[in-house]
Amino acid sequence: MPPPRRPLGAGPRREPREKREEREEGARSWYERVLGWPTAPGVPPRLRVGVRFDVLDVPAEAGRAALGRLGPTGPVAVRGGRMLLLVAAGGAEEVPGLLEWLEWGSLPLDLSAVGAGGLMEAPLVPAGGPAPGREGQQGAAFWLRPPKPGYEAEASLPALSVPGGSGSAPDLARLVHTLATQCHRVRLAAGTAGAGGRRRR
Repeated sequence: MPPPRRPLGAGPRREPREKREEREEGARSWYERVLGWPTAPGVPPRLRVGVRFDVLDVPAEAGRAALGRLGPTGPVAVRGGRMLLLVAAGGAEEVPGLLEWLEWGSLPLDLSAVGAGGLMEAPLVPAGGPAPGREGQQGAAFWLRPPKPGYEAEASLPALSVPGGSGSAPDLARLVHTLATQCHRVRLAAGTAGAGGRRRR
């Protein structure tokens, strides 16, 4: 006899609480032991920002456009309609000054920087780590460009250039300028679309 069908429109099956918590703890262990990134207590696990990295938070549309122009960057995550780009610890403090220096300071940009004391939802563990604990949940964060276990991730994070420095990641000033440009373009496009919609009514 076939199993009973689920009602139409029913959401994804939910894991038993014990199994979900076990997987969440597996993810927490992966971040702490494999990457050395501290987490905050609670479920789902959250990563402490400002210790090993800071975060730039932008609209996903703007972030994808920026990545297409920048090439290699540090780890990048997506959560819903937002993109989270990891930068070197301390970078968040530099962002307001960089925006002023780059002449973006007077414009409203949907770009925020999270530094010391902040928290970031731990994205679903990439392939090779423990099974993700939030599959089926809409809006759960995931890695677009995951960190590499056994690799000194901090060395690849965008930071302000120093004389004689080297690395494959873009300079923090270039990253901020590119993100600000794309955030501004997304905002202008949204305004144009809104104005067009009002004219049609």
